[in-house]
Amino acid sequence: MLPTTEPFRPHPNFDDAINRAICQSEIDGGVVLDELPIGAVLDVETANTLYRIENRGDGDVLISGHPDICPEPVLVSFHGSTWGTPMLKLRFIGREMSMEFSHPERGIVRTSRVREIKEQDQRKVWRRDRDSNPG
Repeated sequence: MLPTTEPFRPHPNFDDAINRAICQSEIDGGVVLDELPIGAVLDVETANTLYRIENRGDGDVLISGHPDICPEPVLVSFHGSTWGTPMLKLRFIGREMSMEFSHPERGIVRTSRVREIKEQDQRKVWRRDRDSNPG
């Protein structure tokens, strides 16, 4: 996972609870989509679902894993993560936060809270696929 380049500084116009939530999101950790290369693949475990997310750039991701919303990969506009309020940390996938994205058929979707984020090594995935298909 790539680190955020600049730590958050409390904003004087934000409520203390909002400043604390933003600081806590940095402690809990997460991934800024714009800092990932296009094609990077993440496995994101929420309280209820294991999602696979592929970065397509400019806030677009291919997402799959939910049996009803995205059983097969679907291209969505990824908004960011939230603490359950209207405030979003844009294009960020944060632990202990809910992801929010715009699904082409379902509209705005908000997930349960993220528990874990793991970046997949595409070279390993490719080798495994290649090795399982001889010839």
